[in-house]
Amino acid sequence: MTITINHEQNEFHLFNKDISYIFRILEKSNQLEHLYYGKRIKHRNSFAHLIEREVRPSCNLFEGDYTSSLEHIKQEYPSFGTTDYRYPAHTITNHIGSKLTNFKYESYEILKGKPTLEGLPATYVAELDEAETLQITLVDQLLNCKLILSYTLYNDRPIICRNAAFQNTGGETVYINSAMSTSVDFPDDEFEMLHLSGAWARETHIETQKLTKGIRSIYSTRGASSNVHNPFLALKRPDATEHFGSVYGFSLVYSGNFLAQVEVDTYNVTRVMMGINPFQFKWKLSPNETFQTPECVMVYSDQGLNGMSQAYHDLYRNRLVRGVWRDQERPILINNWEATYFNFNEEKILSIAETAKQLGIELFVLDDGWFGERHDDTSSLGDWFVNKEKLPNGIKGLSNKLEEIGIKFGLWFEPEMVCKNTKLFKEHPDWIIKTPNRNASHGRNQFVLDFSKDEVVEHLFILMDNILKDANISYIKWDMNRYITEPYSNSLDADQQGEFYHRYILGVYKLYHKLIDKYPEILFESCAGGGARFDPGMLYYSPQIWTSDDTDAVERLKIQYGTSMVYPLSTIGSHVSEVPNHQVGRITPIETRANVAYFGTFGYELDITNITEQEKQAVKRQVAFFKEKRDLIRSGYFYRLLNPFESNEVSWMTVSQDQNEAIVGYYKVLAKPNDKYDRIKLKGLDPDKLYEIESTQTTHYGDELMNIGIILAEDFTNRAGEFWQREKQGDFTSSLFVLRAVNP
Repeated sequence: MTITINHEQNEFHLFNKDISYIFRILEKSNQLEHLYYGKRIKHRNSFAHLIEREVRPSCNLFEGDYTSSLEHIKQEYPSFGTTDYRYPAHTITNHIGSKLTNFKYESYEILKGKPTLEGLPATYVAELDEAETLQITLVDQLLNCKLILSYTLYNDRPIICRNAAFQNTGGETVYINSAMSTSVDFPDDEFEMLHLSGAWARETHIETQKLTKGIRSIYSTRGASSNVHNPFLALKRPDATEHFGSVYGFSLVYSGNFLAQVEVDTYNVTRVMMGINPFQFKWKLSPNETFQTPECVMVYSDQGLNGMSQAYHDLYRNRLVRGVWRDQERPILINNWEATYFNFNEEKILSIAETAKQLGIELFVLDDGWFGERHDDTSSLGDWFVNKEKLPNGIKGLSNKLEEIGIKFGLWFEPEMVCKNTKLFKEHPDWIIKTPNRNASHGRNQFVLDFSKDEVVEHLFILMDNILKDANISYIKWDMNRYITEPYSNSLDADQQGEFYHRYILGVYKLYHKLIDKYPEILFESCAGGGARFDPGMLYYSPQIWTSDDTDAVERLKIQYGTSMVYPLSTIGSHVSEVPNHQVGRITPIETRANVAYFGTFGYELDITNITEQEKQAVKRQVAFFKEKRDLIRSGYFYRLLNPFESNEVSWMTVSQDQNEAIVGYYKVLAKPNDKYDRIKLKGLDPDKLYEIESTQTTHYGDELMNIGIILAEDFTNRAGEFWQREKQGDFTSSLFVLRAVNP
């Protein structure tokens, strides 16, 4: 790893064994010109041959210089209004109303390691020599502002992390109207844009489109990163596949409103930008104040989409998730939501927990309905006081009884919300988000508390702390079930209302910080009506996230496949649930439900006191299997093999880091008559090792499994008899193949 400066050429080259990133200082304007980003190239004393200049019909910066138009120069962090008409990375309004900026290079600094971002989640280093950070300082003398662009290059990862900070060094207030975390200009448009789209119960579906001239964007204006678009996009070359070709990934470590935009100009130059959504954003930057953008994590892969994903998985699993749960095995849990919904009492909870303990489950999670008068979704949010009719011994008494059973206890909260008929609402009606003299919309019969107010964050901390400090609680499920409407804070002045959305999410981060600081042993799982806030920002606080309220195994094939584009299996909340499934009514075998849920955090969402003895034995086997394999699933390399968006068959696998063990999941959605022979070609194995497949008790070398594959058949054990005499597997079937190296 190195950050090298060609001083005579004013060039900066960031490179490691995988990637290179090159930019320079323009001679006359002292702005930054982008030269190259991609696969590692050799360093040389000059990269001047990469500079592209030509006289074109355009406006130019300098008289007599007909090649100084910024419209035709690839830039690092572009502005608007001085010959470049593309969308800029930032806009700032000064005291006379002008939005023109001219940030010029002043200095650079190279730091060991990676600085933290105040108040914001970000990736980190455990040792200083893991990474280097280049900070470029630019100054606008008229605006009296500094711009600090940060580039962190990890030593052994194909990753660059970028962010920007604005400092007001003058005596006048300015207003930031937009401030992207990153901007990259590519020299051509031969890309397809891939992103993750969806809605409630069908999150992270993969969408791919070829770039055309103009703008394509994904975004959120909902106050959360949202289930409509994930804050991630990838640009892939048209010939790139899962395991071959060039891919550029962009992922924003942020949980609020975002914009990810790709613009192709008339000269086929592609500009990618990502950051806080400028829509309804305006930040008042007073003298001596600094505004910090979130972090964007950029990945380059020459091994296709799966190579990009593995880079994100490794970084986010080991250098974004933090605390005691980063490297620990996660407990197998059972959540009572689909078992009871709001209709439960202590006796019912204890009966589920006792059965769960007998089956080997380690954690019981009490979901919505334990507080206030919460018998449905119309009341009580904000009154975080135990309902003694349901739980006469309180949360503390219940946790003690669960401790006696020998099972850990987890609890559901939705701290950001309030219902009208509550003590909190009556005492603090001014704490809900609403615009004066306008109707306040409701969602799920609840309103959003104004987390941009410190007193709201502090009050919620006290309410939650009163529960946590007296009980044995080892897990919190933090839910958020509606988006923000009528955005306005009565604690902000009129010229600061554009700060509201960002201040809100900073308040959410602040409450997480306070709780984690006091209770570092608690495992947090974020949830937002399923996956409406499944983003890297949340992973900094909650090592796992509930992926979707849709627990159907077939639907989860697409949801978990798409989620794995960016996020490691150890973060993907996945459970075996009731059938008929509560979201789609589908009946799937309990084996298939488990075979899908294994590739995540794993748990159950059903009434195990009300299933057959045969099903209980199946659960017992599943729990034992996952306990044996969960470290492999958490820390192994994940490979996507067959795509559910393109095929009736789906497959994926995870391989241990020493390549001695692997688990392959194969799923057939619909049965077909007299079907073709199928094979799964595996990935990531050692070609010279001999592997035994447990279910078939056959041995194969790694090169055979990767180049020929596992030959599939309906019945691996009994191929005798006439076709119509054989028992058919039916729809929604699956197989799990466990591989062990015979000669490790």
